[in-house]
Amino acid sequence: MRAMLLNGLLWAATVGLTGCAGSQVDPGQYSGFLRDYSHLQPGDSASGKPVMRWVDAQADFSTYTRIYIEPSQLYPAPITTAVISGQTLQSITQYFDEALKREFGKKLKLANAPGPDTIVMRPAITAVSTHNEGLKPYEFLPLWFLAATVNTAAGGRDQTVEIATEAEFLDGNSHRLLAQVVRKSTAHELENDKQRLTVNDVKSAIDGWAGDMRQGYEKLRSASR
Repeated sequence: MRAMLLNGLLWAATVGLTGCAGSQVDPGQYSGFLRDYSHLQPGDSASGKPVMRWVDAQADFSTYTRIYIEPSQLYPAPITTAVISGQTLQSITQYFDEALKREFGKKLKLANAPGPDTIVMRPAITAVSTHNEGLKPYEFLPLWFLAATVNTAAGGRDQTVEIATEAEFLDGNSHRLLAQVVRKSTAHELENDKQRLTVNDVKSAIDGWAGDMRQGYEKLRSASR
């Protein structure tokens, strides 16, 4: 029963970035960042968004009083364009870190390193892409981080921005794997294929994501008691 409850609550946290919901992540789109994808199962976040996730049903999340959030990564190394620059991608990861620390800091002490009574979060942004609204984004390629735009004659159309993330949670003392999540979402639209993406275009999305992750973690802690 407890196992069913924990799996049902798993990362209510992992909701999506605000805006239109992205589709379920296909296994062919996994980046290779996580150590093992074999246990991931499709599910819904607290807000009903599709995710792939796994949680250790035997984990007691109530024992963790601190969290160490590793600096988020761009994984694999990105290919940048005039629309999505390397500087923007770095700004996105920095803001991602700030949002996660702000939210988790409301309930857990922020640690400077792994250790006893500490849960470790390893987050990564595994895709950022833009494509003409209504077209299938071929940017999402297996095991490939891609920042790119679809070049078509319809360059004046709105550009849909999609981002993907993968994260895992570990015991800070034993390094035991506790939970994993994979998610992709649609963020703020750009006006055309010439407009440069900025961190401001994804801030509200990241804020919503981080807040939901924190709330989901709280539910996991309550279920463990």
